[in-house]
Amino acid sequence: MNTDAIVNAANTSLMGGGGVDGAIHRAGGPAILEDCRAIVARQGGCKTGEAVITTGGRLPARFVIHTVGPVWNDGNHNESTLLANCYRHSLELASRHHLKSVAFPNISTGIYHFPKDLAANIAMDTIVKYLEQNNAIEEVVLVCFDEENLRFTEQYYNQYIRPE
Repeated sequence: MNTDAIVNAANTSLMGGGGVDGAIHRAGGPAILEDCRAIVARQGGCKTGEAVITTGGRLPARFVIHTVGPVWNDGNHNESTLLANCYRHSLELASRHHLKSVAFPNISTGIYHFPKDLAANIAMDTIVKYLEQNNAIEEVVLVCFDEENLRFTEQYYNQYIRPE
């Protein structure tokens, strides 16, 4: 994505994993891992719902915001709040670094098994509320991994942005 930052659905170790996380680390090169190691040395990783920022390395985006999404258990373990925190803390970090554009993936809807419809609702609600109160970020792009995520994202986009 050609945005100031892309958001990476990372793991708590920040050392890169499989899927999109691993692809970001590979494409961005060693500079991202170096920054992640420095963060781990300083604070011991990244907790679920929190966010940290690194260089984008060789990526078109100048920065990568790493956030750790919650694993879905049964919805009774604060999963929704933690997911909302991922989006809010990522946006706050982007604002603090004077970034104008951010691209988000569907956080936690893959191997973490967060229900895609609920995740899309939380993402849209959190992003819209943040942007209503903060005007520093000019563009938020939602990058959907599959058709199901796209369908739910479009549904909630229409509900929040273009209500009937």
